[in-house]
Amino acid sequence: MIRSRPARGRHAYVTLVTGDGYAIGAEALVRSLAMSGTEADIAVLHTAGVSGEWLERLARLGARLCEVDLLETSDAFNRAHARDALHAAAPFTKGTKPPLHTPLDNFAKLRLWQLDYEAVVFIDADALVLRNCDRLFAYPEFCAAPNVYESVADFHRLNSGVFTARPSEATFEVMMARLDVPGVFWRRTDQTFLQEFFPGWHGLPVIYNVLQYVWFNMPALWNWETIRILHYQYEKPWQADHPRAAELAPLIALWRGVAEGRPLPDLGALPGPA
Repeated sequence: MIRSRPARGRHAYVTLVTGDGYAIGAEALVRSLAMSGTEADIAVLHTAGVSGEWLERLARLGARLCEVDLLETSDAFNRAHARDALHAAAPFTKGTKPPLHTPLDNFAKLRLWQLDYEAVVFIDADALVLRNCDRLFAYPEFCAAPNVYESVADFHRLNSGVFTARPSEATFEVMMARLDVPGVFWRRTDQTFLQEFFPGWHGLPVIYNVLQYVWFNMPALWNWETIRILHYQYEKPWQADHPRAAELAPLIALWRGVAEGRPLPDLGALPGPA
């Protein structure tokens, strides 16, 4: 169920916040969307775990607040996808993630199929929009960029940090019927589920979801002139104790400038990877 005021338009950028830790990122994302010149709604799906202070801050920036419940999943599903159980079965070995929410929270992202829009673009709260992306509303369901940050061999896997969708209660009901079945285990939560649910997913150009580790793992692919969405996967730019802070310093500085309300710099003038 979604509790919110009515939509203002037919299209929306959507993000998910399940606690104050990610609300910090969502505030910067909303600021960056506003700076992109979009005329679409900016909708924030949020659970009861977000404080009123942060909700007010997001609302003041023009975000449509949409309160959602976590999905009604079985006890067995919840045990399999609890943080300790999931990370023991499928540990993160490429980077570290702060404990800002639980893996189960990720599945609340699927609530966007219950929204009252014709087309949406989902963007994770740990991302920045650097250039207008409104053309994505004309893209079909389901489009996502590949999960590329180490090798081009990863082009066969999608990253669910950015994707296009067409909200539909019927689609949501089919998703719920396939999500929680006996013995199921979604290794990377919503990302693994969406790849299986949309096996013929359309590939977005990587410029719509450039993962921050490309900066040091694949520097030849980094081009400030073309990046439209920068996604801070793994460590977050607002972390006080950031194990990759030295390597990612220019990207962190860019995020902090947006978070503090400063305009985007001339991206073409920014230095590239060393």
